[in-house]
Amino acid sequence: MNIRINVSATDYDKSSKELTRILTGLEQMVHEKDAFTVTDSEFAFGWYFYVVSVREELVEKLADQMGSDFENLKGKGNVKKFLSWLGQKIEKTDLRVKFAIKEEMESSKYGIF
Repeated sequence: MNIRINVSATDYDKSSKELTRILTGLEQMVHEKDAFTVTDSEFAFGWYFYVVSVREELVEKLADQMGSDFENLKGKGNVKKFLSWLGQKIEKTDLRVKFAIKEEMESSKYGIF
């Protein structure tokens, strides 16, 4: 199964390339291949919106490899901890990027999506 992450960014080209670099490095670290995809973007309100799909196996392997460091990440469950991990990687850049779980946004109590 895939984890679908909604990405909001002010620069699609740079952010999608950086996310691809981070996730490719993760694939190499845990010996996975073709474990993620990045969609094209839509532009609205000064932001680019796109989806990154990550196979759950990639997250599980990251959790296994990191051990207690992964457990100490912020969030409940592996998916939220993975978003924290990804957020920490992106924070090291000068990019403005926000992440959200696609399914959670679609079932938002506000009904915006």
